Amino acid sequence: MSAAHDHDSHHGHGHGHGHGHGHGYEDSPTRALTAALAITATFMVVEVAVGFWSGSLALLADAGHMLADAGALVLAIVAQHFADKPRTDRTTYGFRRAEVLAAFVNGIALAFVGLLIVKEAVERWIAPVAIQGRPMLATAVCGLIVNLLVAFLLMRGQSNLNVRAALAHVLTDALGSVGAILAALAVLLWGMTRADPVLSGAIALLVAFSGWRVLRETTGILLEGAPPHLDVSAIERAIVACPGVASVHDLHVWRISDHFDMLTAHVTIERGSHGTDVCRTVAECLKKKYGLSHVTIQPEPPPPDELVNVRASKDGAAIRGLN
Repeated sequence: MSAAHDHDSHHGHGHGHGHGHGHGYEDSPTRALTAALAITATFMVVEVAVGFWSGSLALLADAGHMLADAGALVLAIVAQHFADKPRTDRTTYGFRRAEVLAAFVNGIALAFVGLLIVKEAVERWIAPVAIQGRPMLATAVCGLIVNLLVAFLLMRGQSNLNVRAALAHVLTDALGSVGAILAALAVLLWGMTRADPVLSGAIALLVAFSGWRVLRETTGILLEGAPPHLDVSAIERAIVACPGVASVHDLHVWRISDHFDMLTAHVTIERGSHGTDVCRTVAECLKKKYGLSHVTIQPEPPPPDELVNVRASKDGAAIRGLN
C-alpha cells in the first residue's frame, strides 16, 4: 500500500514516501546457478581434451566460451550471495548492485571471448589444419545438449539481470555448439576444413554482440540513467496533472538493480492543498501508471503572497520597459 508521510519542519517542507517496504527480496536463484556451473565446468574439460585431439578450432572456441560461461556463473553466484544480503546502516539499498556489477563484468568477458575467437579463426583460415570430424561431431552434439540443459535450469530459476547475463553466455555457447556441428559435418561430408574457422568466426561475432547488449544495459544502470521503459517527460506531466500540484522540479528517475526503480521529486503545493494528501496522490498515480513503488516526494509550499506580488510587479515593469 502506498503511503505519503508529511514531516513538517521549521521551513514548512514535507517529505513524502510512496513505497511500502521491505525491498522485496525473493527466493534466490543460487541453486540453479550452482547446478549450471557444475555441468558447464565438467563438460568444458571434455571439450578441451577432444578439441586438442581432433584439431578442431570450433571445439576449442566452444570450450573457451564454456570457460567464460563457468567464470560468469561463478561471478553470478558470488554476486547473488551479496545481493541476497539485507540492507545495513552503511548500505541502505542493500547489495543489489552486485548483480549489475557481475552482469557488467560478464558482458566484458563475452565481448573479449568473441574477439579472441575471431582472431584465431582468421589465422586458421590463412593456415588450415587437419581436423578429425567424427570425435568433433560427437563432442559438439553433446555440448549442444549440455548447453540446452544449463539454459533450461537458468530459465526455470528466479530471473534477474545477473542471471540473464549468465544465460546469455550459455545460449551463445549453444550457438557455438551448433557451429561446431555444422563444421564437423562439412569436414566429414565434403572435406571442407575452412568451414571450421568460418563458422567459428560467425558464432564469435554473435557472442561479441551479446556481450555488447549486456554492457549497454548495465552501463545505463551504473550511470544511473533513467530506465529505458520509462518516459521521464511523461512522468513529469503526470505529476503536474495531479490535484494540488502547482509545479515539479528536481525530478530524478533511476534504477538500483533489475526490477528496482526509484523516483524522487520536489513538488510545489497549490494554495489550499495539504502536503500529505498531495504526496499520497502523486505516489498512487505513479504506482498505477508506471509501476513505480519506490517513490520519494518532497512537498514545498507556494511562495508567500508578498513575493508573488513583487515578482508580478517586476515582470510588469520589465514588459513596460520593453514596450
